[in-house]
Amino acid sequence: MSGTRAAIRYAKAILDLAISQGVANEVYNDMVLISSTVKENEELNAFIQNPTISVNVKESALTEVFASTNGLTKGLFHLLFENKRFEILESVASQYVLQSDEMNGFEVAKVTTAIPMDATLEAKVSEKIREFSNKKITIENIVDESIIGGFILRIGDKQYNASIANRLKVLKRELSN
Repeated sequence: MSGTRAAIRYAKAILDLAISQGVANEVYNDMVLISSTVKENEELNAFIQNPTISVNVKESALTEVFASTNGLTKGLFHLLFENKRFEILESVASQYVLQSDEMNGFEVAKVTTAIPMDATLEAKVSEKIREFSNKKITIENIVDESIIGGFILRIGDKQYNASIANRLKVLKRELSN
């Protein structure tokens, strides 16, 4: 079973359990914390991915690092310990957040810009978002100077590329034909 498919299954099971126990919001906050902490901390990620570190040590360390989390979240650590699948922890956390947002009618729009968004650009992007989705949208701004200007909007599997770099690429292709 691939890591992504497994992560989706674990996340769905944890979400169903969290809903039935009435702790879905608490676990959601835990999963946001776990996902961002593992993504942003290279040492923690390397520790989790390291196959030479025993699963006992990983479970103990994660239970300590995330001591303030809900019992259900700690149960996930134990489940990953039993199945020797700690390497998919961040994916499970991300999938949980994704599935929970989807279930609650939320969607994340990833907007890549050359510089941080100002109010004018955010208004333009919001207008474009309404063409793509009627869900409640959270905008996540990613700054990437290589796009030169404009923006790239990604919602789910849809993408709208209004970057200067893309326009130059299209122009170059047209000129070479």
